[in-house]
Amino acid sequence: MKKALITGITGQDGSYLAEFLLSKRYKVHGIIRRASTFNTSRIDHIYVDPHKRGARLFLHYGDLSDSEQISNIIYNIKPDEVYHLGAQSHVRVSFDIPEYSGNVTGLGTTRILEAIRRSGNKVRFYQASSSEMFGVSNPPQNEDTPFKPRSPYACAKVYAYWMVVNYRKGYNIFASNGVLFNHESPRRGETFVSRKITRGVAAILAKKQDYLYLGNLEAKRDWGYAPEYVEMMWKMLQHDTSLDTVLGVGESHSVKEFVQEAFSYVGFDWEKYVKFDPRYLRPTEVGELVADSTQAKENLGWQPKIKFKELIRIMVDADMRKVGLKPIGEGDKILKEKFPHRWWRID
Repeated sequence: MKKALITGITGQDGSYLAEFLLSKRYKVHGIIRRASTFNTSRIDHIYVDPHKRGARLFLHYGDLSDSEQISNIIYNIKPDEVYHLGAQSHVRVSFDIPEYSGNVTGLGTTRILEAIRRSGNKVRFYQASSSEMFGVSNPPQNEDTPFKPRSPYACAKVYAYWMVVNYRKGYNIFASNGVLFNHESPRRGETFVSRKITRGVAAILAKKQDYLYLGNLEAKRDWGYAPEYVEMMWKMLQHDTSLDTVLGVGESHSVKEFVQEAFSYVGFDWEKYVKFDPRYLRPTEVGELVADSTQAKENLGWQPKIKFKELIRIMVDADMRKVGLKPIGEGDKILKEKFPHRWWRID
């Protein structure tokens, strides 16, 4: 039975990845931060008391800023695969806490790579790189596109990306960068713009909120569905050789389009409910990101099933349920039709 270690297991991608690996009969270990309140809601449905016979999910306290603890966890677990998803991952927030973002998002990767190197074990390593690294490079972006980051978060991710390449070449570690474009789901954090929109639509529909406040509506992104991207993370580590791979749907849509589609799905005029707040603007903006995933299609068989409008319907339906409303149902129908044998729970 293979063993996998996931940093960021309580996040959107980490929770889906844990579900996926459990469906593949892995033993899954996850690193979580110590807090005075429970912060494991995304994985509560798969958690089993480790004292129970047959338990395959285990959680360990740790922090990406603590190299000793990271080393101890890797030494004791001896994982076959490490999926490094943990980070300070909010782009706008990284402008407010740039030093912390660099320490955790950038140096955190180095700490894990160094722990793997020192362990001497044959470990396959996945680094969650980001399309934000491309910054203002002209779209579409692929593996040969230069990085021109425009945020502390993106700068930290660029540093981590090249550390992965250097450890791969210098120490012969199987280490891959997954350069993933925006991928969303009902488990997306509530302060990320996609979830902020769908959650706001549901709250307004339930009369629990009057307006939705947003910043730049003109930014264009390549939006996909998170569970599909998680499978590709696993496929990258099953490949014969390490890969640095761009992954996205290949379509570009603005934040305004996302807003329009979400509100029209429930029959509302978005202009009556959306207001501008300059606090949500970034000091430096990224205009358009759209993936050229030719390499992923050729090497990994990447064929995303969920596109822009379908993604929004899935997320709005889920957020309507969360506020006590009956969902419209198109999103649920899409999931049942396109993923009849899905391995994840519909939220």
